[in-house]
Amino acid sequence: MNETLETLFARKSVRAYTEEPITAEEREIILKAAAEAPTAGNMSLYSIIEVQDPALKELLAERCDHQPFIAKAPLVLLFVVDWQKWMDLFHHFGMEPGALTEADFLLAAQDAMAAAQNAVLAAESLGIGSCYIGDILEHAEENIETFGLPPMAAPFAMLVFGRPAPAQKTRKKALHFAPEELLSVDCYRRREGEELLKMFTRHSGAESPEELETWATAFAKRKFFCGFRDEMTRSCRAILRHFTAQEKK
Repeated sequence: MNETLETLFARKSVRAYTEEPITAEEREIILKAAAEAPTAGNMSLYSIIEVQDPALKELLAERCDHQPFIAKAPLVLLFVVDWQKWMDLFHHFGMEPGALTEADFLLAAQDAMAAAQNAVLAAESLGIGSCYIGDILEHAEENIETFGLPPMAAPFAMLVFGRPAPAQKTRKKALHFAPEELLSVDCYRRREGEELLKMFTRHSGAESPEELETWATAFAKRKFFCGFRDEMTRSCRAILRHFTAQEKK
């Protein structure tokens, strides 16, 4: 197995870091890797905000579902869906493309996530751990104001980076779905009955049908029947309203 594949297969989310800083050279490599990611039409429909202010990190740690490790991360990067730079160029030359749509948002979101994952893998290759912070999708209005985002830019993904604490290095990686459990050919193949239960039994590590039911019930309560999901839903709708509104002159 080559080094690239070893990096891909070894990577896991890291939420506890040593106090060793990320060097300026390492930071530049991570950012360069992000910038070299695939992008729709070579437009790079995203921007990156590096969060350096300790007070702002503390604010995000609280705002993003009370996760203190965010404040302790040596490097915090916010990936912003960004059409603003292109619209500013078009307006400069007298063009009026009109309001953006949900399609424009999703296209830019693809760019942002490709860049973010490039940054993750570059960091991993340097021995630097990372963690996606999905909670950045909550509290849209506050985040838009905090980061001074213009009408055609919106928060989408946040990553924190740091050198893994010793316990993080030895912590077992979570079991992912197997390729054959994710793959369909030519059309979607729905897993049902015994095949569905077998897939989730392996994924959960359950040793009996009763354990699987307990695991599934607890998972649903944690991820679906919860307040943060309600806020994320509300917030994402606010993000789309912000993004698709006509820019006011």
